[in-house]
Amino acid sequence: MTTTSGTQPARTGRITFFVALAVFAQESTWNLYDSQVPPLLREHLGSAALIGLLMGMDNVLGIFIQPWMGNRSDRTRTSWGRRMPYLLAGMPVAALLFLLIPHVAGTLPLLILVMFGYALVANSFKPIAESLLPDFVPPERRSRANAVVKIASSLTVLVAALISIFLIDTHPKLSFAIPAVLMVVSLAVLAANVRDSRSPAYRAALDEEREQAAPAARVRDTVLDIVRDRDRSRVLLMLSILLFGGAWAASRALITPYGMEVLGLSRGEAGGLTLPSGVAFIVAAYPVARLAERFGRLRVMTAGMTVFAAGTAFATVVGTPAGVVAGLCVASAGASSFLVNAVVVLWNLAPSDRVVGTYTGLYTVGWVSGGFLGPALVGGLVDLTGWPLLLLHVAIVALLAVLAVVRVSALQRRTPASRAL
Repeated sequence: MTTTSGTQPARTGRITFFVALAVFAQESTWNLYDSQVPPLLREHLGSAALIGLLMGMDNVLGIFIQPWMGNRSDRTRTSWGRRMPYLLAGMPVAALLFLLIPHVAGTLPLLILVMFGYALVANSFKPIAESLLPDFVPPERRSRANAVVKIASSLTVLVAALISIFLIDTHPKLSFAIPAVLMVVSLAVLAANVRDSRSPAYRAALDEEREQAAPAARVRDTVLDIVRDRDRSRVLLMLSILLFGGAWAASRALITPYGMEVLGLSRGEAGGLTLPSGVAFIVAAYPVARLAERFGRLRVMTAGMTVFAAGTAFATVVGTPAGVVAGLCVASAGASSFLVNAVVVLWNLAPSDRVVGTYTGLYTVGWVSGGFLGPALVGGLVDLTGWPLLLLHVAIVALLAVLAVVRVSALQRRTPASRAL
């Protein structure tokens, strides 16, 4: 796909804004959910493990639901398109369930039921909103568009933090209402401006179906196609997503105890070690997207992941609070190259526009699985070697992901893809 008119960048920027708005609204609810639902559970439960289990329920649901719903939307054909009907049905329900959380917090069974309902519905349309991007944006411009979406998603951490600081103690119900309203407003804007039946990918899918007289493949068929392909690019890319997702999650999930054990910081001080690196990620995201579109996504991903490993190794060697913050900032800037470009490469490796929703769901499976396994793996290594080497273990896992991406690059040089990598 190539840009065919002077209006294409304007159309790309427009749809990017609408997708970023939808993702911003969704992630605002998720971030406040992650930060403020555990205290509600703690009023009823004394076990941290049980609280963690309930809070991890959304990740487990996502592994099963997101690929299925992404594939479901790939196979849907309506006058609104294949994505918008699910967003129109799902986002208001998710907003209502999120709004209910503080109202039912006094009764544990009701709280768990509403949590489950919210996690189920919100996971159902998460890959669908994100799949609007490759539906409208041509392959060569997807990195910069996805960078904008990632920046919008990252900013929701600040929104959740501000709500927690200024409202949660005095107006808990209002605190949950704000993200819920944001979600409904973003849906209204999206519904008024987007018909994905007009997207290039949707029209291409219809043309392909008319030629082949067959609908889009089911999830099982898509997975088997990836696994059986003699070109191992997609399998290796999924492996890199799993590995780097594990390294990223471990660098976040275990940094607070690291700061307390190794740097002698208080719990609050240790918890703030990653804040500057969050800003570094936001600053780096768009530039690395432009670099990826100029020099190649796989090449920039490899460089950025190596920078991530170098940053975490530097923090290990320096071993001071300032050094760790500096190392994490370097690492986050490098990580942005992967977080912005990996799903774009996966979209561009898809054999057809008919399955990009399924591929979005499969990306989530790899990333969430890494987030689930990575902290456990790195934590096990810490048990063997001690907390001072935490970030070095993170670097090692990241370098394994680098090797997988390097191999993908070698395979793609041997058999050049038709889409921008």
